[in-house]
Amino acid sequence: MQKEIAGDAPSAPTTRVRHRKRNSDVGAGAGKPNGNHLLVNDSKKYKSFLIRAYSTFWMIGGFALIVYLGHLYITAMVVVIQIYMARELFNLLRKTHEDKQLPGFRLLNWHFFFTAMLFVYGRILSQRLVNTVTPDKVLYRLVTSLIKYHMAICYSLYISGFVWFILTLKKKMYKYQFSQYAWTHMILIVVFTQSSFTVANIFEGIFWFLLPASLIVINDIFAYICGFFFGRTPLIKLSPKKTWEGFIGASITTVISAFLLANIMGRFLWLTCPREDLSTGWLLCDPGPLFKQETHALPGWISDWLPWKEISILPVQWHALCLGLFASIIAPFGGFFASGFKRAFKIKDFGDSIPGHGGITDRMDCQMVMAVFAYIYHQSFVVPEVLSVDKLLDQIITSLTLEEQQALLVKLGQMLQEKVIGS
Repeated sequence: MQKEIAGDAPSAPTTRVRHRKRNSDVGAGAGKPNGNHLLVNDSKKYKSFLIRAYSTFWMIGGFALIVYLGHLYITAMVVVIQIYMARELFNLLRKTHEDKQLPGFRLLNWHFFFTAMLFVYGRILSQRLVNTVTPDKVLYRLVTSLIKYHMAICYSLYISGFVWFILTLKKKMYKYQFSQYAWTHMILIVVFTQSSFTVANIFEGIFWFLLPASLIVINDIFAYICGFFFGRTPLIKLSPKKTWEGFIGASITTVISAFLLANIMGRFLWLTCPREDLSTGWLLCDPGPLFKQETHALPGWISDWLPWKEISILPVQWHALCLGLFASIIAPFGGFFASGFKRAFKIKDFGDSIPGHGGITDRMDCQMVMAVFAYIYHQSFVVPEVLSVDKLLDQIITSLTLEEQQALLVKLGQMLQEKVIGS
């Protein structure tokens, strides 16, 4: 009896063993056709549903307000989300005992994080920053100088962090320190770099940020609702509560929503116009052929059953179907990846900052995958390859000095004169 009591004395090991048992039980139940982990069999599902719905309502309301305020506010929201995600992930592998023996070591994680932020956003927003300060000659010279040496500045910051890390290495702590170093870089590559594509999408036009993000939200909501009411067939063992009914129902709803939402969003210049600077003023632009209505006559066998003979469609709606398919079929694998990750670390959620949802990272797993796809799709299939005269002039004015511009003018004049004489 005393041995049993003595064996049970250390509370931490006992807690770990029980925790592992619960996770193994979840994995076993997930493989059963009608396991208790399905939402339809959850006795507390209605309470969970109400909490989740309440949080979702406030998130959507706040999100709509920020989108209305414009590009800079959306960018600020993305930066705040990235900081919260980084904090959740940094805390995942931290050990209090080891951190106490390494004072200031946590600051190193944030040093690398903000260095990466300076590098990525400097590349994305540099031209827009130049366009913003062009009227002020002093600011223009300062900004152009900083942009010219931007890569050198970022490399200097990174290498200083590298040296800082080497100098802080402590005997018997090597394994922990190197694991933290590798973990930090994985966060920067997998999480921060992917989510940064969101900002690039924002300045191409809020439409290219808002539509993909909305499709992920719609897919997530309807996967939950369809699984809540109809889910019977488990989809994947990594996520025991995910069902085929929820996956298929959400996919159909997401593709239909993509086609309809593109038509609604594509009518607002505030959403379709790209932002070429960092101002907050109202936007007016030619939206381009993608956002101009085209009328199509309906086939006779369809128009016989409908009260109208033709339908108006924006060409961008066909692109929206591709986004909808990706959001419903491929993007959920970002969530499955996060589920597997959480199972590997034996945690339920990355955090508890959003009631009913978990942490910020739990809501952003699919959004990161979608942001990268939306950017690549836009650059590959939407943006025209031809360069406009206005863009070339902007690059000449912002990138070349006055002497270089004069030399270009003389050279261009000589080339045109030779061409005229030759013809």
